[in-house]
Amino acid sequence: MREYALTFVIAMAVTYLLTPFVRRAAITFGAVPPVRDRDVHTEPIPRLGGIAIYGGFAAALLISYRLPHLQEVFVYDTWRGLLLAGGLITLIGIVDDRWGMAAVPKLAGQTVAAGILVASGVQMLWLPLPGTQLSLGPWLGAVVSILLIVVTINAVNFADGLDGLAAGIVAISAFAFFAYYYVAAVDQGFERQSYPAMIAIILAGVCIGFLLHNFNPARVFMGDTGSMLLGLLLTSITITVTGQFYPDGRTSVHGLALFLPVLLPLLVLALPLADLVLAVVRRTLAGKSPFAPDKKHLHHRLLELGHSHARAVLLMYLWAAIIAFASVSLSVFNSPFMVLAVTVLVAMCAVGLITLPRLRRRRTAVRLRDADEKVTDPPATPSGG
Repeated sequence: MREYALTFVIAMAVTYLLTPFVRRAAITFGAVPPVRDRDVHTEPIPRLGGIAIYGGFAAALLISYRLPHLQEVFVYDTWRGLLLAGGLITLIGIVDDRWGMAAVPKLAGQTVAAGILVASGVQMLWLPLPGTQLSLGPWLGAVVSILLIVVTINAVNFADGLDGLAAGIVAISAFAFFAYYYVAAVDQGFERQSYPAMIAIILAGVCIGFLLHNFNPARVFMGDTGSMLLGLLLTSITITVTGQFYPDGRTSVHGLALFLPVLLPLLVLALPLADLVLAVVRRTLAGKSPFAPDKKHLHHRLLELGHSHARAVLLMYLWAAIIAFASVSLSVFNSPFMVLAVTVLVAMCAVGLITLPRLRRRRTAVRLRDADEKVTDPPATPSGG
């Protein structure tokens, strides 16, 4: 556990220290796009923060390679493929953040990066199903893995609409992954599980380190450079651990714990994924390109309800944490009814917080209306004797 803590601190510290340099370089490089109609900030803010995220990730990964108790997780070349794929997706993001990139070339670049990751061994070979497992085989497994990586990359990219939103949601997801994988590795004896746990804690560290500069009011944006990289790293954890739960009876994993590697990223990113699907449907029905930007995303809706920028982000953090840690708790603890009861209670509080501005506006409107009625009512005339 000490090695994981050290790795987390290294990832967070390197990312935090690199971000101001990256911010100044982005300004010099001209990666400060003007404010668009769909943006929620009012002043131009430099991008390319993903470079600092990649620097923190690479530094933590390479230092972990030298730690005694983590060296054994570097048996395979997966980590080299992850560094290469992450570097490619970062370069694509730099081009997009500085000069802009059409949807098709960007999608092609994402697919190539996903292919590099799959070629290095990050591949889903089977899927857990109720009562059985579906074997995918090498070719179908490669296609499914690439598709999952590309979808997650774009889902995280869609979530990057408010200061600190994408970094916070991915950090929550990474902490939930680490909690689950660490329990699997320590309590259930899955030694190879330490690799996804290590990537998860590094991912959490780089997100927290960058979030210290990116939370509202943000001084720098991660841009596509960072959001695509976070999506790539998040999916690599999922696919890696799914391929390590052998469906041949050699493990004691059962129930929700068996499905959690596949379900957890979908659950944690449920809001961004739903936002992605609704955006594609909405734009297609309107006769527009699915990639055409608009101002109707979930975070825009929260702002329209009357939430401040920071409160909208914190509410989405809360929902992501509810979904992520409730799922992990259900797979780890033997008291599902207690977990569900606490989850429902917290979720009800979250719903109340979301609707609070609307209730306040209604009460204010009622008070103003009553005050107007009192002003417009004619004064009572005294009766004569």
